[in-house]
Amino acid sequence: MKSRHLILLIALIVIADQALKIYIKTTFHLNDSQALLGDWFKLYFVENPGMAYGLKFGGNWGKMALTIFRLVAVGFGTWYLGSIIKRGYGRGFIICAGLVYAGAVGNLIDSCFYGMIFDKGMLFDAAQNQYVDYNGLATFSKDGYSSFLHGNVVDMLHLPLIDGYFPSWFPIWGGEHFLFFSPIFNIADASITTGVLCILLFQRRFFGHQQETKQHTVETDIEVTDTNQVS
Repeated sequence: MKSRHLILLIALIVIADQALKIYIKTTFHLNDSQALLGDWFKLYFVENPGMAYGLKFGGNWGKMALTIFRLVAVGFGTWYLGSIIKRGYGRGFIICAGLVYAGAVGNLIDSCFYGMIFDKGMLFDAAQNQYVDYNGLATFSKDGYSSFLHGNVVDMLHLPLIDGYFPSWFPIWGGEHFLFFSPIFNIADASITTGVLCILLFQRRFFGHQQETKQHTVETDIEVTDTNQVS
């Protein structure tokens, strides 16, 4: 696979991710929602100071550590993508790795810069030991609501496919509310998840082919060596 094709794929995902995030951030109030396809597909604006699908990671220091980790991961990903292209890995695996990379870049942009370019965002309150909501619509501002590395990731895709209650006879959770799928995510998260799942599902095809290629190369080298020795 040519590197320019992969760059185009990554760019399209990052642009789509950022365009939707900026639209949501500047036109939705925090926790606003809008139904797209009935009750099972909604736009639901939340801010995530942590990891994918709303997972938190400490306060301000945890936030900074997570963003630095993302920076390192993207740096490694840049090198790794170049490496697998040069080594001739299959198109499918390269595309999957590109999906993971594009998602990482998309969320990294939020973490690094959103605190600097928007006037409103969730901030960590040490007294409450939690992030607190804000009121009103966010707008672009040179003052920002936070600093470099302290921006929150914008999430908005909500797929509550099944919303109901466990039967009363169900063990442990009988009668309790049940929602699937509850996490709210974004295009970047979806890109990462798709890439990882495809690698797991098709790993035998991806890495089996690569192993066969290596084995064929070794056998060819041995044959050439033997031929030279006979000569």
